[in-house]
Amino acid sequence: MLEASLERDGAIHKVSLLPVENAVLAFFYDDIFKIGTLAVSTPGLREGGPATSSVLLGGKYLIAARALSERVAAIYNKMSIVSINTKLSEGEALRLYASLLDKARSGTSADSASSKG
Repeated sequence: MLEASLERDGAIHKVSLLPVENAVLAFFYDDIFKIGTLAVSTPGLREGGPATSSVLLGGKYLIAARALSERVAAIYNKMSIVSINTKLSEGEALRLYASLLDKARSGTSADSASSKG
């Protein structure tokens, strides 16, 4: 499992990636591991083609869940299932978790420096 975290304003934001043979499961959450809005995506049929995504469950963070799911599917060229559970605003969550996704897959050490939003 690939993981990265960031401490910000007293909360720890985390991403956990579980690549399997035909898919990647990605969990984006604050502090405690919880399932949130679920989205699924398949990579584009052609290189650089649009991905197909859908929210399976949840009513918050619909855009962020789909965007992160499409990004994971494009990066790994596999189906992705993404869960996002956070207290951040949707735009802020998308920016922060996209950055953590890059850190997790690059294998760099987690950044635990506190930063101001």
